[in-house]
Amino acid sequence: MIVQRNFKNSDAKEVANLVEETMLTTNIKDYSKEYVENDLKHLTAQDFKDRAKNFHCYVFINDTVNKIIAVGSIGAYWGKKDESSLFNIFVSPEYQGRGIGKQLIQTLEQDEYFKRAKRIEIPASITGLGFYQKMGYHFKNGNNSLDDEQLYRLEKFNN
Repeated sequence: MIVQRNFKNSDAKEVANLVEETMLTTNIKDYSKEYVENDLKHLTAQDFKDRAKNFHCYVFINDTVNKIIAVGSIGAYWGKKDESSLFNIFVSPEYQGRGIGKQLIQTLEQDEYFKRAKRIEIPASITGLGFYQKMGYHFKNGNNSLDDEQLYRLEKFNN
């Protein structure tokens, strides 16, 4: 059974390992090894603990094997009250294509940071672009080019 809960600091190492496995298995298809390794330097267990102080972070766990299989966060966009951002959304390669990512986005979209925002932004990887578009996110200001970080900037508006 898959259960979700808020991230705990004790999850940090397992979350960092999940992110590393996902990037080296899935994202590596769209990015160079050098890019992925450089990105992973900023996705350590300590980074997740630090970010959890400012964001609402959720984990999905396969209760049967007691393993974290997905992670995602939402927080204020540069401190704004009416804009938010989604961050660090990863699903274990073993569980991709099973609707876990959709459940994760739906969970994030029930969070207070989402509900209070007029606009929600997500820095999307090349790998995740199609998925986020299926979830209703569109290119920010119609710009479909990669930015300096090799990410697309997508957004969704709340009514």
